Amino acid sequence: MFTWFIAKRLFRDNDNVKRVSRPAILVATMGVAIGVCVMIVSVCVLRGFQQEIRGKVIGLGGHIQVVNYETLYKTEASPIVVDDSLLNRLSRIPGVRHVQRFCAKPGMLKTEESFRGVMFRGVGKDYDTTFLHRHLVAGSLPAFSDTASAGQLLISSRLASQLHLEVGDRVYAYFFEQQIRARRFKVTGVFNTNMADMDNNLAFTDISTVQHLCGWDPLQYAGAEVVLERFDELAQVSGRVEDAVNHTHDAYGAYYSSPTISDLYPSVFSWLELLDTNVWVILILMVCVAGFTMISGLLIIILERTNFIGVMKAMGATNAQMRRVFLCFAAFIVGRGLLYGNLLAAVLIGAQMQFHVVSLDPQSYYMDTVPMSVHPGYLLLIDVCTLVVSMLALVVPSYLISHIHPARSIRFE
Repeated sequence: MFTWFIAKRLFRDNDNVKRVSRPAILVATMGVAIGVCVMIVSVCVLRGFQQEIRGKVIGLGGHIQVVNYETLYKTEASPIVVDDSLLNRLSRIPGVRHVQRFCAKPGMLKTEESFRGVMFRGVGKDYDTTFLHRHLVAGSLPAFSDTASAGQLLISSRLASQLHLEVGDRVYAYFFEQQIRARRFKVTGVFNTNMADMDNNLAFTDISTVQHLCGWDPLQYAGAEVVLERFDELAQVSGRVEDAVNHTHDAYGAYYSSPTISDLYPSVFSWLELLDTNVWVILILMVCVAGFTMISGLLIIILERTNFIGVMKAMGATNAQMRRVFLCFAAFIVGRGLLYGNLLAAVLIGAQMQFHVVSLDPQSYYMDTVPMSVHPGYLLLIDVCTLVVSMLALVVPSYLISHIHPARSIRFE
């Protein structure tokens, strides 16, 4: 209590702060504040970027896909039986939120001006259209039916621009097998995810149309998409899905396999994991900046308080007590820096989330604005780690107090 009381009085005593220590305290405080602000904003941007990219990939493919084993080694999907029994078995697995069938077939869209090869993805009425609604930019979604073919098509804004198509236009699709098959579709909607690889190669229609074009039986599909409650549980739930369906086969002898979304798009998820390294570099650099500014500030404060230290030692204060006094003094400075840093970060993050101040090139970053994701646990961890590291860095410099002798320091001015 003694050291805490003395440190608090020193921290609040602005009248006796000398010319050198005043800017030193200010620089130390701003060093901590800027470092904390940069760390918080960096972590929020990283988490937002990862969640945005990951959400788009999962929105177009689910967390886990139950498919024919042969599909993993072919460019075109092989059929697998996805009946109600399999859907119920997958739905009962802990951590699974939704299961939906899908079909897929490659083809070509052709207009008078241009043509484009695409993957026609057929989905049914059980398909969760939340993601498509969120990224719909024009028109409406097709009537996704399990039994009737509506001849409706949902394409990306990139395909619409390349083929000069608008909502309401009709376009021919061609499918190449032993003979060329043609099908006429009506464009009912346009979506945009800014994921170029997917937007350039994906079109949605009803599952009945694609199933008929593939020539499959009514219970045969390209597979089933398994959507989880949480992405963090992907490894655990994937193991449960493997135990439930892998190494089993359907009535036609086709074996089930259950690749995860990270297995299907390894380059995307490896890239997202690599971003963690960049943030760790930023965190280490900012903590070092905060620590160095605090060390220099503490040394200046100790040197200018030499007279005070000598008087306290003459009155019976020990070296350990005086070290604790100035460490508490430094803790107050770090605490004020943390407060200012958190407030500045909150203003920057709030402005970006509300007004989208900083924009991005969607061609390069897959989104048109800098995303933000705020997690209180990460913010608290940054504050605590900054405080702990800063205080640990000040322990050695505080031993300068041991070399200050009362007899000489009382006369020191």
